[in-house]
Amino acid sequence: MSEKFLMKGNEALAEAAIRAGLKGYFGYPITPQSELLEYLSTHLNNRGGTFLQAESELAAINMVYGSAGTGVRTMTSTSSPGFSLMQEGVSYIACAELPCLLVNVVRGGPGLGTIQPSQADYFQAVKGGGHGDYKMIVLAPGSVQEMADFVYLGFDLADQYLMPVLILTDGALGQMMEPVSFPDYDIEKNKVDHSHWATMGKKKGHERHVITSLHIEAEKMEDINIHLQKKYKSIQENEVRYETINVDDADIVIVAFGLAARVAHKAMEIANEAGLKVGLIRPITLFPFPTDYIIATSQNAKKMLVVEMNAGQMLEDVRLAVNGKIPVEFYGRMGGVIPQPSEIVEKLKSIKNP
Repeated sequence: MSEKFLMKGNEALAEAAIRAGLKGYFGYPITPQSELLEYLSTHLNNRGGTFLQAESELAAINMVYGSAGTGVRTMTSTSSPGFSLMQEGVSYIACAELPCLLVNVVRGGPGLGTIQPSQADYFQAVKGGGHGDYKMIVLAPGSVQEMADFVYLGFDLADQYLMPVLILTDGALGQMMEPVSFPDYDIEKNKVDHSHWATMGKKKGHERHVITSLHIEAEKMEDINIHLQKKYKSIQENEVRYETINVDDADIVIVAFGLAARVAHKAMEIANEAGLKVGLIRPITLFPFPTDYIIATSQNAKKMLVVEMNAGQMLEDVRLAVNGKIPVEFYGRMGGVIPQPSEIVEKLKSIKNP
């Protein structure tokens, strides 16, 4: 059995990044993700990588753009206001088809908001927070172990599809401490050869590599958009991930991700002990979204309840999937407040017996 360590979520993510072959980290401190920078500033330079604290989030994401262009494993992390500042660079990276790992440890907003945990950046993450028709693969961990595990998955998916991958977590998961183990990850075995496009210095007899997101001719830009949409369609068909519990015979199915899913899981157990028939769907990939599974579930369930730490953002994607077949209810807390299992149980009882 792998050795277990008691670590904060932010620290586990940082350690996993080093073990996954991180070569370039560029970031700027912001609560509640600053432990990521602290950990990497101490350990990355001594273990084969480069840590650089940028002067701002704008500088950090453009450093990621440049580093990713060399084909090495590159990463940044931030929290909600900082991620907003990065959106222009994220759009450039998506268009240029560069692999990198982004981390948003979400805090309550809008505005400067609070340092407490939130899920209010869902729209920004899955709909494309910057300009243009682009998407990122979005992974939503639900534990400290998944904070680490999704780093390996994120880097591998970024290399496979040549695109930014976002780990969308929150301040509670970033700060909580849980036992975590790290797999024996073979960096060389999982290494992808990017030499056919990466800018690593033109060698004699080799063609020049140019990385850009600027294409003046509209027809050329449309061709790139068509190519990107084909890639996103392939991802939707092949990379959907989700967890289900007690769904097959449930009357009410809760849909929740990340920290909200942990709370919803406990609420489901309490409700089932009280005689209700409740199941849980936890989307792990927010893009690609488990639309087909939610459609299939709506054939048997009587109602769905979406639980989020926002005003109802994933709610829209669930309702689009269900398409009016069954009622889709919502329970959410905002501004950094974490819902309690008892609140969700009361909501379940109220929608069972309106």
